[in-house]
Amino acid sequence: MAKFKEYDYSQGVLLPVSLEEQLTPGTLEFTIHGLVESRIDMSVFESRYRNDETGRRAYDPKILLKVVLLAYSRGIVSSRRIEDVCRQNVVFMALSCCQYPDHSTIAEFISSMKNEILPLFRDILLICEEENLLGGTFFALDGCKLPSNASKQWSGTLADLKKKREKIEKKVAQLLEQQQETDQREEKQGAGGGTTDSKRHKERIEKLKKKAERILKWLEENDAKIGESGKEIKSNITDNESAMMTTWHGTIQGYNGQALVDAKHQIIVHGDAFGKGQDTRHLGPMIDGAKENMVEIGHDQDYFRGKLFTADADYHSQTNLAKSVEEDLDAYIPDKRFRTRDARLSAIRPRRKFGLDDFQYDQAADTYLCPEKKMLKLKAKKILSTGNFYRVYAADRKDCDSCQLRHRCLAAGKGSRKHLSVPIGTEGINLSKQMAAKIDSQVGRKIYPQRIAVVEPVFANIRIQKRMDRFTLRGKTKVNIQWLLYCMVHNIEKIMNYGFA
Repeated sequence: MAKFKEYDYSQGVLLPVSLEEQLTPGTLEFTIHGLVESRIDMSVFESRYRNDETGRRAYDPKILLKVVLLAYSRGIVSSRRIEDVCRQNVVFMALSCCQYPDHSTIAEFISSMKNEILPLFRDILLICEEENLLGGTFFALDGCKLPSNASKQWSGTLADLKKKREKIEKKVAQLLEQQQETDQREEKQGAGGGTTDSKRHKERIEKLKKKAERILKWLEENDAKIGESGKEIKSNITDNESAMMTTWHGTIQGYNGQALVDAKHQIIVHGDAFGKGQDTRHLGPMIDGAKENMVEIGHDQDYFRGKLFTADADYHSQTNLAKSVEEDLDAYIPDKRFRTRDARLSAIRPRRKFGLDDFQYDQAADTYLCPEKKMLKLKAKKILSTGNFYRVYAADRKDCDSCQLRHRCLAAGKGSRKHLSVPIGTEGINLSKQMAAKIDSQVGRKIYPQRIAVVEPVFANIRIQKRMDRFTLRGKTKVNIQWLLYCMVHNIEKIMNYGFA
């Protein structure tokens, strides 16, 4: 009979482990360790502590920052999960020198970095500059909409939230009535109202009561949230600085993480998180923030003057265009219709959409007739958009619903009815028209497509490769801390790949 060595998985084993040997050169953990230990100024944290004479010893901010950056780089953004890997993963043990900060310490460290996060980001940016990773000639701006730690179910206008509260209270009244009937029936049967179903019923009622009370308290303490148009937009009870945003992945309650990227090695030179899905006013704050960052690492205020700058059509607004002129950027920001004017796409372009020339104007009635001879009536006499004034005419919804040509009249065949915008003038210099001419030029058609190769891979790395695809904190200040940490992880990886040894 064959003989085999015995084994027992329940036995304990003592293994000699060298912590430094776990941090292998060429890995992200090694790069994080080296940068935090020797090249990042961690003295910005010292003002937090007052335990030099009395009090318990605190965790070194170097340890906490290393652990957080490595955890984020692996898609671990929950403080409880970070606590777990510090106890279970040998690489995290090596980075933390076998110290085991609990989740509350980690969460407090991250959420309280309001004053330290920008200096840390700028230190990483300075290292990128020293390692010759910044080109300084071509920049691209874009945003990445990520869900926040807030539910869409708690969103609505004040009227919506009041109705939600009334609906909950009505449901509570119905459940209470059912509970009374159940208690009476169980009392007759001798159960005494203590069955499992009865307890669950009462727990559900208490949960609904708390929801109604939460909504009532919020309504008493907050006013309506007003958008850029001056009209009320949806508030959110959990995180009112976040917003409902439409993305390729559906509608989310979240923040719009903006990144301004240097083209040479896709280094993020500035990042900021906004509670607005539309990008019509984001160019100004991003350029101003990037200028401050570059000044802090040794450049002058005119660093971006005359530099190539690209952003997609979502940034095409009078505000953004005026800012690009003010900063003397060599900007390429197309309007929504720039592709329809591109002769290179004529061979693959589907059947032409109806334009203004396809509608017949009746001057006496001040109406338009569409190609199907349906009437469009005046809806707005004067609307300002991207520097142009328009009169807007609208069709009847019933006419558009039954129209066989709606796919040529409405964008992508969608929309409830046709709105026809007729230009009637401009406000001062028509920046939109100037930018359209610039984009349509031979140079513009070559430069603008480079935007995709500069900025889109950055978001792919952050969101897909690193799985930093959501925010776990609440409020713009804390979310911005987390977004800058995401940007730092991306830049540190670039340093690892191209500069740090």
